[in-house]
Amino acid sequence: MNWQAIRAIYLFEMARTRRTLLQSIIAPVISTSLYFVVFGTAIGNRINEIAGVGYGSFIVPGLIMLTLLTQSVSNASFGIYFPKFTGTIYEILSAPISHMEIALGYVGAAATKSIILAVIILVTATLFVPVRIDHPFWMLAFLLLTAITFSLLGFIIGIWADGFEKLQLVPLLIVTPLTFLGGSFYSIDMLPAFWQKVTLFNPAVYLISGFRWSFYSIADVNVAVSLGMTLFFLMLCLALISWIFRTGYRLKS
Repeated sequence: MNWQAIRAIYLFEMARTRRTLLQSIIAPVISTSLYFVVFGTAIGNRINEIAGVGYGSFIVPGLIMLTLLTQSVSNASFGIYFPKFTGTIYEILSAPISHMEIALGYVGAAATKSIILAVIILVTATLFVPVRIDHPFWMLAFLLLTAITFSLLGFIIGIWADGFEKLQLVPLLIVTPLTFLGGSFYSIDMLPAFWQKVTLFNPAVYLISGFRWSFYSIADVNVAVSLGMTLFFLMLCLALISWIFRTGYRLKS
């Protein structure tokens, strides 16, 4: 394993975050804080508690997961797309570094940025509402697994995209709506029986439910199922990345 090469890619991507601090860190935190204020105030006045948890506290895991999913995808997709756009990707591919090491560098940086954002939002949330973490180990596990999984997805999107429009297509039209409809701001138990069943086809439900359980020991679906779905999606993304590098899809032309 060429750790020096992985470290070089990782540090380069993290340095880009420092150069674009306003866009990379401050903007997502402000937008998420606005979500928290608007939803917590407008809806919180009408919903006192959900499963014994105050509504303002209830939405904190959903807000963190919303940011984690979207930022992981965006950071990783732009990180690998930009070298493709400028042509420097060929220098990386011709270097004495394996495909796995390239992915580790880019995905590791994207996941790190997303986790930093998630921690900042969690700290910010404690200024507004009381937040408790019943299962800190599982909270960290879901946080890490989700950040890595969706950074891998973003890496795939960055390779697939052949323009900046496609780069934003999946995060804006698929990931964000699925997260909103996955129980970020409500429990799926509040939905009619038919829509509860339909919602179970949304993969974001399992991520949000498992993450919320780690905070308040309440979940819309079984925690083991949530963990299993996360690991399944992780394996699927790893398999797709392996296929991309093996075939040279969107990399050799």
